[in-house]
Amino acid sequence: MPLISQLAPTGKLRAGMNLGNTLFTTRDPVTGELRGVATDLMHELASRLGVPVEFVVHATPGDVADAAGQGTWDVAVLAIEAARAQTIMFSSPMTEIEASYVVHKASWLQSVEQVDTAGVRISAAEKAGYELFLTRTLRNATVLRAKGFQGSIDLFNDRRADALAGLKPALLAAMDSIPEGRMLEGPFMTVNHGMCTSCDRPVAAEYVRAFVIEMIASGFVARSIIRNGVRGLTAVK
Repeated sequence: MPLISQLAPTGKLRAGMNLGNTLFTTRDPVTGELRGVATDLMHELASRLGVPVEFVVHATPGDVADAAGQGTWDVAVLAIEAARAQTIMFSSPMTEIEASYVVHKASWLQSVEQVDTAGVRISAAEKAGYELFLTRTLRNATVLRAKGFQGSIDLFNDRRADALAGLKPALLAAMDSIPEGRMLEGPFMTVNHGMCTSCDRPVAAEYVRAFVIEMIASGFVARSIIRNGVRGLTAVK
């Protein structure tokens, strides 16, 4: 069957998962079990295909994206970004998350628009969807890329950066570990996530696109967000 040979060529649906975005995936500290919106979607997709699911875990979304085409995962959930489209085929957007900045309390920066100023250094997690967006769109500020979200926080706390970029829910959850930070009002972008496959699997990509449309229309994505108690993640309507 062409679909299975592209979407589950090993007889399992190998789901590329990352622990860098806890809005989609978390690991139970006791059992080690993965939970979240992404895992719900992968279990449902595997069930539709009649195959078991195998989670291929990476530390960051950038690591998942870098592995596209290497044959280590069959489907993943990632931020939809033009820089990734050379190797990855995305579904339509299924969720929305605002991305914003934290700046130092004494900073002169008062709005997200002011951040793109010559001399301003922005700390961001390397290859995160919002980092790729900033790299593509900023004209004056400088992006300092760190390994993972915590690495970007460390850069900011060490005062090697003037602003910290991140998904707003993650920034809000991290404010206790950023004692000298304050959140700027408003987003600098809205991050959309979708399900994806590598570009060399067109039959799989078409099936995944149709699957996501159904998951949105049926309310599956919205219910999963509520069931997992995720704040700041909104299902596309």
